[in-house]
Order: sequence, then structure tokens, then C-alpha cells
Amino acid sequence: MPDQQDSSHLRRRLRRCDLRAVPEVRRAVRDLLAQWGRPGRSETAELLTSEIVTNALVHTDQEALVTATVGPRGLRVEVRDFEARKPRLRVPDVRDGTHGRGLVLVQSLADAWGVRVHGVGKAVWFELDGGTA
Repeated sequence: MPDQQDSSHLRRRLRRCDLRAVPEVRRAVRDLLAQWGRPGRSETAELLTSEIVTNALVHTDQEALVTATVGPRGLRVEVRDFEARKPRLRVPDVRDGTHGRGLVLVQSLADAWGVRVHGVGKAVWFELDGGTA
């Protein structure tokens, strides 16, 4: 399945453990929001995208698929992986350095977020409304 991007949709396959994909996907989401005419949510969208993409690449040993769609109601970013284990929201511990804060950021900054279980794997997603932030 080839990577795709147009003015309202992004779809990228992420290779297993390829953390170089994180800044590439951030940039693609920034470009998507600029084309859409709503760059005001870009910093938040990029941060949350980084978190869910990084989680999929670090906590699974599989490929992943990231999709981002913009429309009249806002932005939706989803990362699907093929690992059955669901992510869990945990209280960050200062002894963990920067680990364990990703889903807390997603929960705090997204207008909506969740995990959808598939027959093989899951999708972690978030949405930002169409307003400026």
C-alpha cells in the first residue's frame, strides 16, 4: 500500500522500529494543516502525533500505519499497529525521566482520543476540533 497525501488526507506506512519516521510524520501533519488553512493547531497536532507514532514504534515489534484526516469538524490522527496489547494510561514517575507521559499528554491536549481494538492489533487515535488554539 503506497503512502498517500492530498489536501485533506495523509496515509503512511511506518516500518518496524523506524524512529526516523517520527519527524517525517510530524512534518506531513504540519503540511496537512497548512493546506487545510488551520495551522493554529499544528504544534499540538504535531506533539500528539509524535507521541502516538513513537508509542507504536517503541512498544511493538511490528509495522504501523498512520492516517490523518482533516474536515469541517477538525483533525483526526490514527496509528494502527498489529500488537494486541492495549496501551495503558499511567501516572508519570519522576524516576522514569521522560517515559510514561505520552498518553497523559494525549488525554490532556486532545479534544477526544481513544483506542479501537481490531481483529489483529489496535488503533490509537486523537481528534482536535477545527478551532484555533
